[in-house]
Amino acid sequence: MRAFTALTLTFAAVAVVPATTAAATAQPTAPQPTALAVPDISLTNTKAHLQQFQAIANANGGNRRSTTAGYTASVTYVFDRLVAAGFTVTRQNCTSGCTSGAGPNVIADWPGGGDPNSVYMFGAHLDGVSAGPGINDNASGSATLLEIALTLAATNPSLTSRVRFAFWTDEEQGLNGSRFYANNLPSMERAKIKAYFNFDMVGSTNGGYFINRITSAPGQTLKAYYDSIGVQTEENTEGAGRSDDAPFNAIGVQTSGVAAGASRVKTAAQVAKWGGTQSAFDPCYHRACDTYPSNISDTVLNRAGDAAAYALWTLAAGTPATVVWSDTFETATGWTTNPAGTDTATLGLWERGVPQATNSSGAKQLAATISGTNDLVTGRLAGTSAGDYDIDGGTTSVRSPAITLPATGPLTLKLSWYLAHGSNATSADFFRVSVVHNGGTTALFTQPASATNRDAAWASGSWSLTSYAGQSVRILVEAADAGTASLVEAAVDDVVITQG
Repeated sequence: MRAFTALTLTFAAVAVVPATTAAATAQPTAPQPTALAVPDISLTNTKAHLQQFQAIANANGGNRRSTTAGYTASVTYVFDRLVAAGFTVTRQNCTSGCTSGAGPNVIADWPGGGDPNSVYMFGAHLDGVSAGPGINDNASGSATLLEIALTLAATNPSLTSRVRFAFWTDEEQGLNGSRFYANNLPSMERAKIKAYFNFDMVGSTNGGYFINRITSAPGQTLKAYYDSIGVQTEENTEGAGRSDDAPFNAIGVQTSGVAAGASRVKTAAQVAKWGGTQSAFDPCYHRACDTYPSNISDTVLNRAGDAAAYALWTLAAGTPATVVWSDTFETATGWTTNPAGTDTATLGLWERGVPQATNSSGAKQLAATISGTNDLVTGRLAGTSAGDYDIDGGTTSVRSPAITLPATGPLTLKLSWYLAHGSNATSADFFRVSVVHNGGTTALFTQPASATNRDAAWASGSWSLTSYAGQSVRILVEAADAGTASLVEAAVDDVVITQG
């Protein structure tokens, strides 16, 4: 995990990078599944990878910093094992924003089937600091993901979604490798990533059990594993914004992950909960003593690996979910605008149709949909200027027809969406998804605007509807230019409710 320092990072827009690829590509992805039996991730094998990373550091000046021979050797170790296991593996050179001389990201796709439009991604930074071999930070995360990948290859389960592993370069210099990858994903590829899970410092000797964004859908999946073994968890506040999940959050991908703590001191309450002492979670954070085996907790490391495997097998392996209801907006299915008669927007009202692209300091409305030619969009026409058909004057809403949910779950709502606005927007402007049910209307997700330019880019969302099982519900979508007049656009596509 990178140290907490104030950094101003700028990145030039870059074309998709040339890459060196091994193995033929096939892919996995799809709806939410009933999980197959989750395999135990071998602690012995994970520790063997850690031993190799220690040996690599020993042979290359004592560290695995992104610009050194130690990092290059780490890349080779991971790359060769993934290729041998049958993954499609790419060395992605970071051509913008990374430290000069930094090595590549390693991106590995499992060619084991699944829906190509649904990808679950698991990542860890492979580099360390120059002070030492970086065994907990972050060979622990990298070794864990490598062993999960090799276990996936060995067991070769039936997949409903595709699975991708990423080993990031130059994290310690400012999340540079993952930021480069995320910022250069085309919008259609962004929309395919249903969740990104990050693993950074997962073996701390005085460790805790932290989950990034624990209340998110991916975070709740990880929490379910720890709950099942009777281990209490907490939100990862120490690592917020300091690891490779941050660039994915910035492009609208749902994220979570596991961490065991860095330099922060464990509180008395945490000692009572998890054991250990009131001292740093990792006493060797960014120091020469971050070595194998002395700076690794076997118990904490083992649980992190099993939690990651639980998330992968729960979300991406098993029997595909049953589609209860879906709408791609290619035909009219009965969505109603201004259903409550309370909308205040005068322009840019929701409509189904073929959207036209607009641009104002970047894309504000996309002509590209997720599927087909139509989507649900706020003012589909472009006009002579980008602001001719955007939302003006307040809120616009649209509501689905009635949907009868099955009496049993789990039930999940998924859709693709974007919100775009100019730099004079405020938090009063928003995009929101709600469910209208027997007891009223409940907001599932709200994306507020801010005084920062936000370009249109498709993102995906997933929310549980299980508590409404057996009811007749409707999906309500709202968008607003409710503060100072700003250029605000929004769109929705491929709405689906699944059971299972």
